[in-house]
Amino acid sequence: MTMSYRGIHDMGGLPAGKVEATEHDYALWEKRVDALMVLLSKKGHLTVDELRRNIETLGAEAYDKMSYYERWIYAITQTLIQRGVITIDELGTGIAKAQANGEH
Repeated sequence: MTMSYRGIHDMGGLPAGKVEATEHDYALWEKRVDALMVLLSKKGHLTVDELRRNIETLGAEAYDKMSYYERWIYAITQTLIQRGVITIDELGTGIAKAQANGEH
């Protein structure tokens, strides 16, 4: 007997309803996340495969609660930590500084 595992991200074959193709303005932070991913990939600090893998390892609850770009920033930070580009302490310090400056 073979066990099959379907990740929360895997919608293939499931009823999902109609995809609404709508245009919208992106928030500044979303644009920055997109730019960060592009720059980091061009510098060789992450690959699309690493980004996807880290998104796919999110638990169902976290995946459902996060927006598209929240998943991206999670995956970017996980990749940078895994590669040793940043440490968890450095990430925590950066988050604390941003919060102290009123950044979100």
